[in-house]
Order: sequence, then structure tokens, then C-alpha cells
Amino acid sequence: MKPRDFRHRKHYPGLTGNPFDRVLHRALRLERVPAPLIFLLLTLLAALASLGRWQAALIYALAFYIDYLLLALLPETRISYGPVKPPALMLACLRLLFFWLPIYPLLLIQGVGTLLVIYGFYIEPHHLQISYQRYPISGQSGAAPVRIAHLSDLHIERLSFREEKVLQKLEEIRPDAILITGDLLNLSFLEDPTAIQDARAFLTRLHAPEGVFFVSGSPVVDLPDLVPAILNGLPLIWLKHEAKTLHINGQELTLIGISCSHKPEDDFRDLKSVIPEKKRGTQILLYHSPDLAPLSARLPVDLQLSGHTHGGQVRLPFIGALFTGSLYGRAFQAGRYLIGNTTLYISRGLGLEGAAAPRVRFLCPPEIILWEIFPASKQEHGIAE
Repeated sequence: MKPRDFRHRKHYPGLTGNPFDRVLHRALRLERVPAPLIFLLLTLLAALASLGRWQAALIYALAFYIDYLLLALLPETRISYGPVKPPALMLACLRLLFFWLPIYPLLLIQGVGTLLVIYGFYIEPHHLQISYQRYPISGQSGAAPVRIAHLSDLHIERLSFREEKVLQKLEEIRPDAILITGDLLNLSFLEDPTAIQDARAFLTRLHAPEGVFFVSGSPVVDLPDLVPAILNGLPLIWLKHEAKTLHINGQELTLIGISCSHKPEDDFRDLKSVIPEKKRGTQILLYHSPDLAPLSARLPVDLQLSGHTHGGQVRLPFIGALFTGSLYGRAFQAGRYLIGNTTLYISRGLGLEGAAAPRVRFLCPPEIILWEIFPASKQEHGIAE
């Protein structure tokens, strides 16, 4: 993939003022509308979509009210803590797409819709997966494999079942090191003292023999004055435009941490100033967004670990992510890519988008990536890649 020039772009994903950011914050104004007015609006929508059929109006109204109730119960069940009214109206609009169906198919479709709401809002956001990845290296024969856990986009609102599962899984896999590629808090909870306290409580419990390393994510999430307050006194190593060499199991690994500005050309200059002039073992770039990869692949970067896209959070069969928040659009979604000689991995992340965005995942479960970096012969190296 050839790098594109974004220097004259007016708005960048991950920063304030871009179209997605404006939509999310304008939609958040709906949360100020009194609940009775929202229920009145939902009732009117049900009546209009029924085409004069009282049975259809009843089906729609019941589906709308159930959606609202399910969204309102999410904080009570420690699932997620987002707004109720914007996603309730969004779900209502999606349900209205089937207004033309006869009564019984309409009833079936709306019932399936309710099951999908339960799955997407209640089940999949906590269906944490371990994604196992292997990266072969050459030139260090006799070295034992190194196991590295990659976390991204924590977006902590409160300590929920998801964070507890993350800690449990890390205890089970016992990585040599843990790498975090940004976005500690949810966008809606940046000034929330409880969220900050819970984030500190979560990070305090992260541990690995060779350390826990962090790079900051989107500037609107990992605020310059907020991250130091969260990390103060914690046993985390914050890589701020710097490289750190580790020796683990006979292997030499160089971690290169670049703070993300979402402006690839600017961050590429920082990367060039930091990356060792002489290659030091396996060089791993920690950078929040995948958008730097077409440029970082020009340098001796073996592995770039990123996040930011959440994998789209909602994916459709055969289509993939509907939206990624990447300058390269849907070209960068989630998973493993090979760009030149650089392997890029985009994490689906752990948390959920903030502001008015629905706290939902569909066909895009949260993940911890466990990397095994292992010595291999030249022949094995080619096969493994």
C-alpha cells in the first residue's frame, strides 16, 4: 500500500470537528429531551409506520419500548454506561425499514430485531476473545519464544464484567510483557472521577515480568493533562516518542512508542527521529492508529501494533466494517496486514465508542492479541509469514 498525502486535509479522524465527531455530539443533544416526549415520538413513529393497521402499530410500539427499556437497563447490569435516547431512536429508524411487510412477517422480523439488540448490546461486548498471532524471526537461534499481550482502546466507563474478564484472561495466558496502544477512558467519561479511579484500579492490576508499556491514543481521548493523572504512581512505562530495548528469553526486542496526533506526516517525522539508526533485534512500533503504517513500512519496523478502528464495532457478513475512523477508509479495518516488510496488526479493541454512539458490537467481539515471537529458520520464516 502506497502512503497518501494528508497534509492538506482539514479534518482528521480521531480529532474534534470531523464529520463523525460532529454527528455523535449533535445526536447527544437528544439525551436532554424529556423521556415522555421521546415515548410520544416513538408512539407517533409506530402509528405512522403502521399504514393504518392497528396490529402493526402495536408491534412497532412494543418493539420501540422494549429497545428503550433494554438500553436503560445497561448501566444497572454493569454492561455499559452510554446514553439511552439517541440509540433508541436510531434503532427505531432501523426497525421502520420493514414497514411494508404483512403482519406476521413483520412480527417475526421485529422479534428477531429484539434478539439482535440483546446480543449486540448485552452479549458480544463482553464476549472477549484471545487472538493468537505468531511472528517468526531469524538470526537469534536458540532463543525461546517471547509472548506479548497487546491491548488497545480500553475506553473504560466503569469497572465492568469486561474489565474483569480482561484481567482474568491475562492471568491465564501470563505474557512476558503487556503493550497498550492508547485510549484509556471512554469519550463520555473523560472528566468523571469514578471513571478515572476505576481506570487506575484496572491498570494497577496489570502486571508482566518484563513490564507494562503504554502509548497515548487519540488526543481527544487521552488528554495531555488527563493521562498523567491516571498513570501517576502506577507501574506502567509510558513511551512518549522514545524507544526501549528489552532482552527477553535470549531475544532482543526494541519497543518504539509514538504518541498519536492522527497526522501521519507529523508522526512519521517523530518516528524517524526516534527509531534506532542501527536495527536492534525485532523492532515493534506502538502507535494508536493504523494510518501510520504505509509510512512506517519505509523504515526498519518489523511489527506495528495499532487499534483505533474498533474493527468497525459493527460488521456485516461479506461487507465487513461499516465505518473505521481511518484516513484510508475501509482499507484498514482489523486484523493482520503485510505492508512491505512490516506486519501491521489492528486490534478490534476492548471498549466501545463514546458520546451518542450505541454501546454495541456485532460480529466484532473485543480482543486481546497474544503474540508469540519465535526463532525460525529462513524456510520456516517464509512459511510462517
